[in-house]
Amino acid sequence: MKAPRGTQDILPGTSEKWQYVENALIELCKKYNYREIRTPIFEHTELFQRGVGDTTDIVQKEMYTFEDRGGRSLTLRPEGTASVVRSFVEHKVFGHPMQPTKLFYIGPMFRYERPQQGRMRQFYQFGIEALGSADPAIDAEVMALAMAAYQELGLKSLKLVINSLGDSESRKQHREALIKHFDPHREELCEDCQVRLDKNPLRVLDCKKDREHPAMETAPSVLDYLNEESSEYFEQVKSYLDVMEIPYVVDKNLVRGLDYYNHTAFEIMSDAEGFGAITTLSGGGRYNGLVEDMGGPETPGIGFALSIERLLMALEAEGIELPVNEGIDCYFVALGDQAEKEAVRLTYQLRKAGVQVDKDYLGRKIKSQFKSADRLKAKYVIVLGENELEAGQANVKFMETGEQKEVSLTELVTYLKNELAGGN
Repeated sequence: MKAPRGTQDILPGTSEKWQYVENALIELCKKYNYREIRTPIFEHTELFQRGVGDTTDIVQKEMYTFEDRGGRSLTLRPEGTASVVRSFVEHKVFGHPMQPTKLFYIGPMFRYERPQQGRMRQFYQFGIEALGSADPAIDAEVMALAMAAYQELGLKSLKLVINSLGDSESRKQHREALIKHFDPHREELCEDCQVRLDKNPLRVLDCKKDREHPAMETAPSVLDYLNEESSEYFEQVKSYLDVMEIPYVVDKNLVRGLDYYNHTAFEIMSDAEGFGAITTLSGGGRYNGLVEDMGGPETPGIGFALSIERLLMALEAEGIELPVNEGIDCYFVALGDQAEKEAVRLTYQLRKAGVQVDKDYLGRKIKSQFKSADRLKAKYVIVLGENELEAGQANVKFMETGEQKEVSLTELVTYLKNELAGGN
């Protein structure tokens, strides 16, 4: 038996890196006052059809959809925003006195696509959503948090790319211009883009197959169709990024792959050598109108999501070693039945006291037990045999220096806690 295609096992040795990254992201969210939300892994299919958009590749090609025993159509979540907004509306969070509502999530998402490095069918996303504010400053805050998510882990080869998709009026005018521009080339475009041209022409600009088509270079920019309000909003977003001294590049062809985006859209790229052909690390944007589509009151929103897998790839590409502590505090070496029982008791007491400790459970000889301690990178080895039991002491060896000390069994827990705390 093997894991299904497009999934992976994250084994010890690697899982510690995941834990480190996830903990760093959680601590970052605390600084920005974002609180965790956990939503179901599967939702009613209609949620993603309405929220993500019928014309997107995700809904048309990539969702894992099934019927439950009651005949209800359910889908494994392909992204996080729709679920967060559904929860926001269902639980009437918009009525809470503290607004905007600032949330983050970490968890698995599912999309049926060709597996490749950094893009699996089950993948893990960290994302944030800020609901209830139309202030351009919160757009800048979201982008600042997104950049900090990488920078605080040591990444340097980053590029923030931004664009404005405008409001509904601006998008309508741009939509008509795109149809007029691409229609003469319709037969030259891929089958998907021929459909997109009628249903959602903005998505043509996001096509991977036709990206080199000459018509892409001369496609009308949405920036040329922004009305005064949309243009002013975009200028304010940029001014806040300037105030924080966060560098960015404006890309007129940047669009996001989900239908709910408007106004601000952004992506963060890796410029690291050897990272790969697909340089996008994360992306997000504003989605005013999505809460109303879910049955809630008029509520503006903005968010972003990043791939944990691609974050770890970027760290590797830049040669950044995470300070993951792979060792343990103590390892018990016990010889004889009575020593074994005492070792079990003391191991339990040490763990209750917050000390990381393990022992042998295979009845191995002393040499093999010391080898296990070495493999586990134990700071201290506690040796307990018949002689030590008679004396009421344990032999404590500090592995880095080889120094040894006899410590009373009644004082062992206190002694080790003090030593591990630096002797204070």
